[in-house]
Amino acid sequence: MKKDIHPDYHKITVVMTDGTDYVTRSTWGKDGDTLHLDIDSKSHPAWTGGSQQIVDRGGRVSRFKKKYEGLGI
Repeated sequence: MKKDIHPDYHKITVVMTDGTDYVTRSTWGKDGDTLHLDIDSKSHPAWTGGSQQIVDRGGRVSRFKKKYEGLGI
C-alpha cells in the first residue's frame, strides 16, 4: 500500500438536533472536535414525514404554476 494517501481517521463527537451525542470516527475536523448538526434524521421532513414548504423567491413558483395551469396536471 502507498504511504500518506489514506485519510486520517480520528474520534469526534456528533451532537444531534435534540442534544443527544455520540462518538464516531471521521475525517472531519481534528481529534476530539465536536460536530453540531443543524439537520438530522430526527428533524428533517424527509425522515419524519412532515409537510414540505416551497419557498417562492421572486415569484418563480407562481409564474411556473400560471404558465402550466391549463395542462390539467
